[in-house]
Amino acid sequence: MKKNAYIGISFIVLVFGILFVPKIVNRIQQQDWVSSNRLSASQNELVYINLNGENKKAPDFVLTNQDSLFISNEDYLGKVYLVEFFFTSCPTICPRMNVNMKKIEAVFGNREDFGIASITIDPETDTPSQLKTYAEAYEVFSSNWHFLTGDQDYIYELANRGFNIFAGINPDVAGGFEHQGYFALVDQQGYLRSRTDSAGNPIVYYLGIDEEDVDQQGTEMLLEDISKLLENE
Repeated sequence: MKKNAYIGISFIVLVFGILFVPKIVNRIQQQDWVSSNRLSASQNELVYINLNGENKKAPDFVLTNQDSLFISNEDYLGKVYLVEFFFTSCPTICPRMNVNMKKIEAVFGNREDFGIASITIDPETDTPSQLKTYAEAYEVFSSNWHFLTGDQDYIYELANRGFNIFAGINPDVAGGFEHQGYFALVDQQGYLRSRTDSAGNPIVYYLGIDEEDVDQQGTEMLLEDISKLLENE
């Protein structure tokens, strides 16, 4: 069953690559962006996430990646990077999130100053070898896209208190776990960054799945905003 599931994932990613990646890269090169009324401040500089009067940094972490190597937040210093929480057997939003993450990898994945941290919330199942199989199914090519696992309590503390992105066990939902489908954007110095909404308030996190009836998807916003941070090195 797992083999068939990964074949299915590979097929989805292959179709996506054929149909959409060339269009995305072309839009980046031509800077042909969708305008947004809801986020009319998107052309402004990105803001810091301020908590208790201080700019909030991404929390420190040390986890194990798909190659059984220890990876910490320090491995991302000097890079713009994204953080997500997911699990490989997720039957709902995770495949949609990681197809969208592939759109971002298609544009920035060859850069040494960009990275992605995908942290599992089901570490009992998601061993390094399982994460390796998952990464291969998505044809991940970036050397800086790490699929990370570790102690469950540690990961939940990291998600819920470190990033304030909810993750938890829930046997009543599909897959047995629930989590928010957000991507966190972190700058080269380790600070959480975001654009603001039309009222001037930080959106804080970017939704990793597509929504209906919006002017601009979270992935499209990130393609713009990652470029801004990389240009301001």
